[in-house]
Amino acid sequence: MALSLDFPAATGSIALFPEIPMSQTTNDFEGVLLIDKPTGCTSHDVVDRVRRKLKMKKVGHAGTLDPNATGLLIILVGRATKVSQYLMSLDKEYEGTMKLGEITNTYDCEGDIMETRDVPELNEAGVKTVFEEFLGDQYQTPPMFSAKKIGGVPLYKLARKGQEVEREPRFIRISHLELLELSSPLLRFDVACSKGTYIRTLTHDIGEKLGCGAHLESLRRTLSGSFKIDQCTPLDKFEDLTAVEIRRRLIPVYQAVPSHVL
Repeated sequence: MALSLDFPAATGSIALFPEIPMSQTTNDFEGVLLIDKPTGCTSHDVVDRVRRKLKMKKVGHAGTLDPNATGLLIILVGRATKVSQYLMSLDKEYEGTMKLGEITNTYDCEGDIMETRDVPELNEAGVKTVFEEFLGDQYQTPPMFSAKKIGGVPLYKLARKGQEVEREPRFIRISHLELLELSSPLLRFDVACSKGTYIRTLTHDIGEKLGCGAHLESLRRTLSGSFKIDQCTPLDKFEDLTAVEIRRRLIPVYQAVPSHVL
């Protein structure tokens, strides 16, 4: 993803989980879990809920999803956390929907609408021509509402205070950008990109090219490296699994990463 905003948020009430015998905790659980993240919670919330389920502290994730985004979230359990940098570097693929004619301060539907514009008559050929301009290697400036830190302070904290600072553009690659549906003012698309790509920023920039502005309405991660969304377990279903069922879903580290990484 693309890099994404991960605001601190309360997890809220959590249902009672099936108990896992203490003899089957900690050392028994190790590897990679693929979770289908629901909307409305942060990636860290998902990690917390997996920790509670497994009764383990050593749990992390490889690649943040925005709170309003859904889809594939790679969860690392036990010693698998040591390969987080490799898994975070994988190329990713998303399906998203942008809303034309509205520009928000966060570049997505969670922010305040800063400007509205008329949406011109668009056709698929015209949109595809604009999409082609965003293919390939390029530099992208991170949005102010992001978890990227400058001077140790996350940008979103500065943005919430109304401050805007200069951000260094980062190198990214868009290898695939396809129009799936045009139903103005909504435009649905599929994108494959390198790590560190902000799909919110991509959406904003496409809106500027189209002349009407846009923000990201919804986003779903469907692929990360060789991991696919249909391999994922929805978070609520994961919380109902038994210890045996969880072990069946754990991908051993040696299967998840090349041998030279271990």
